[in-house]
Amino acid sequence: MQRNNAPAVSYDDSDYTENIQPAKTKKKEQPKKNTKKQAEQKAEKKQNTKKAPKKNNTPAKLTSNSRKQNAPAPKNDGGLSKNEAIASREIIRSVNKKSGNPLKIIPLGGLNEIGKNLTVFEYENDMFIVDCGLAFPDTDLYGVDIVIPDFTYIEQNADKLRGIVITHGHEDHIGGLAYLLKKIKTPVYATKLTIGLIEGKLKEHQLLGEIELNVVKPRQTVKMGCMAVEFIRVNHSIPDACAFAIHTPAGIVVHTGDFKVDYTPIEGGIIDLARFGELGSKGVIALMADSTNSERSGYTASEKTVGKTFGRLFDEAIGKRIIIATFSSNIHRIQQVVDCAVRFDRKVAVSGRSMINVISKAIELGYLSVPDGIIIDIDLINKYPPEKIVIVTTGSQGEAMSALTRMSTGEHRKVSITPLDYIIISANPIPGNEKYVTKVVNDLMRLGATVIYESMYDVHVSGHACQDEQKLIMALTRPTYFIPVHGEYKHLRKHAETAIAMGIPEENIIIGNNGDVIEVTSSKIAVAGKVTAGRILVDGSGVGDVGSIVLRDRKRLAEDGQITVVATIDFDDGIILAGPDVYSRGFVYVRESEELMAGAKRLMTETLEECLDKRHRDRNMIRTALKDTLSDYIFEKTKRSPMISPIIQEI
Repeated sequence: MQRNNAPAVSYDDSDYTENIQPAKTKKKEQPKKNTKKQAEQKAEKKQNTKKAPKKNNTPAKLTSNSRKQNAPAPKNDGGLSKNEAIASREIIRSVNKKSGNPLKIIPLGGLNEIGKNLTVFEYENDMFIVDCGLAFPDTDLYGVDIVIPDFTYIEQNADKLRGIVITHGHEDHIGGLAYLLKKIKTPVYATKLTIGLIEGKLKEHQLLGEIELNVVKPRQTVKMGCMAVEFIRVNHSIPDACAFAIHTPAGIVVHTGDFKVDYTPIEGGIIDLARFGELGSKGVIALMADSTNSERSGYTASEKTVGKTFGRLFDEAIGKRIIIATFSSNIHRIQQVVDCAVRFDRKVAVSGRSMINVISKAIELGYLSVPDGIIIDIDLINKYPPEKIVIVTTGSQGEAMSALTRMSTGEHRKVSITPLDYIIISANPIPGNEKYVTKVVNDLMRLGATVIYESMYDVHVSGHACQDEQKLIMALTRPTYFIPVHGEYKHLRKHAETAIAMGIPEENIIIGNNGDVIEVTSSKIAVAGKVTAGRILVDGSGVGDVGSIVLRDRKRLAEDGQITVVATIDFDDGIILAGPDVYSRGFVYVRESEELMAGAKRLMTETLEECLDKRHRDRNMIRTALKDTLSDYIFEKTKRSPMISPIIQEI
């Protein structure tokens, strides 16, 4: 696999200042052949292990390549060689299934919430981790950038940790990985694209070269101490997504990861339903399945539905420039945009840092096929007629600093919106983002643009399974126990109801919480205990240093502002040398509240003189007196409680 020299995926979607030049098609490197003996020796560990590259600060380049015509879809065995297939079977056979001790399943994130997915699987003295994601902060977490799981339990049991397996490359599954790997160095196993995206994360955190990264193919198995993890192809809104068959002494656990059933995927092969059925025939002790769309009946539509809609919309947008906003990780969606651009003789420009990074990585690794000459630099768009341009951009969720939002406010350095723009928002708003997306749509329309979104046309499909797909996986795997995962409580509960309807006894279903220690044997499933599981707040470069007190102060500052009292005192003579002066920030506009501020100044002078008359020399006591007195006065006059900060300078 080629090495990644592109900058890391960033949370800031503002534009690059660097020019992005289309490059010539790269020739694929010929894989080195391994002997049968080498394959067997490496079956347990380091399958396709990647050696660390030299660090490189080269900016991302969007590279055109040529699509292979009529290329067959990949097989669900992931293209395993005979030796690789034999090695995987041997690893599975090596798992001792006669032990009577329980398997511990410990979710540390991802239950009763959307995001920061992380689950520990532990058997006696061995454990491994499935996924390590982030969540984006709620609106009450002022100034917080991201939220990651609490790693306390993992750190306390680091000697048991055998590695981390990753289902796919979305932020809620890999976004917390670098923060954990800074604390504990352990091997990481994932498919090729996912490893490529992880490399970007590690480079961003100066960890590239320090962590063992292993590329795993579908149907390949990796050894995790006394357990083994088999990768199974699934469909999702990002290529190379996998479910896991976790072979343990207690039995087989199937973890679906994020999945859908797409019988007509863009590329990458159909979900490996046959393997799910084979596992069901062998006996699945527990199924852990994606609950995101558990409230939706039927099946999730195929990604190709969106491509057909794009074709109709491109045809309608004659004479106009097309701008399409979507998730940067939705490579299949971007592929369909490129295909339509080729069909309608348009050039493609890319805007948004994360979009540039992911597209460049997808092209490099062969997951995105772009004919030579299709991609142009964003600086060149004005050299072409509007009807010859498609811009692919970030901002489908109305993010404040995203490229589309900056276009809507006239702040984008390269793109100015006009009535000749035909804008397609190819995504559904994530719950909580609706008002931000609506604002962007309104602002774009005020500038004269035509705006298309999901409620008008089929410009988006979900990457998660609906009820009938969830039922299909249950029918194929026939689990003894069921643990719904990946969702808020309402999603988990609805998924549990579906399982009951499918014949799984209610007592065999666990709707868990983060931190639960779920013990599973062939005859029992139960929550046997609790471990530390919370959230760690990341603010800039600070990890975990923002606590409840800091958040409380930020909340008060945001809602009621701040008043600062400054005075200079000669404690020896007991006199006020300067002040007290009262300053307002975010509380009231001083010129319109002169009487209030004058009253505050008089009150502070009286309080300070009273303290000095009583010969108080304890600075903290004086500050407390000033703070309490002013707080009561302000609340009486305004019914508000700003933060009050007395500053005493002494001579």
